[in-house]
Amino acid sequence: MDIGHNISLLRQRTGLTQDQAVARLQLMGIKISKSSYAKIETNRMNIKVSELVALCKIFHADISEFFQGLL
Repeated sequence: MDIGHNISLLRQRTGLTQDQAVARLQLMGIKISKSSYAKIETNRMNIKVSELVALCKIFHADISEFFQGLL
């Protein structure tokens, strides 16, 4: 397990595509491209705290869910 995998699972649980997640992030003022978001889900790019907080709201998730199984 890794944070990118957890982000992907939470997005899928919410029923969103990557495009929809990116669009919602952008509506919240987060400057992110689809390719950058995809890199976050595949752990080729680190996620910023502001992006993580926004994803908590979008996915209706607790921040601890992003780190589940990492320890």
